[in-house]
Amino acid sequence: MEMFLANYAYGFTLLILCIGLYGMFFKRNLVKKVIGLSIFQAAVIMFFVSLASKMGGTVPVKWDEIPVEMIDGYMNPLPHTLMLTAIVVGVATQGVAFGLLVNIWNRFKTLEEDTLNEAILEDSRD
Repeated sequence: MEMFLANYAYGFTLLILCIGLYGMFFKRNLVKKVIGLSIFQAAVIMFFVSLASKMGGTVPVKWDEIPVEMIDGYMNPLPHTLMLTAIVVGVATQGVAFGLLVNIWNRFKTLEEDTLNEAILEDSRD
């Protein structure tokens, strides 16, 4: 129990990750699948940010109280920077996905996966 309390961020991230996976794999509505994907992405970003942070760490800027040689006092900015890039890529991916969903709705008038598969098969026969 003490180990879980010390690493509660990882447990919370795992819970959100499972919710996102559930939405992507078990929901039949395409909008819900995209929402599950964004929840999954948020969990991955939270995991990397929680890995990169450390107690008592500060930004990697020269500070008189922490000498430059004591690298344990500074946090690595690279994971945070990469996660900012991942957020931008995720927003762009969601925009494209919702644009595709609008086109699917305009053509087939459904966003349910089973009904859409039937409509696509019917459309290909014509």
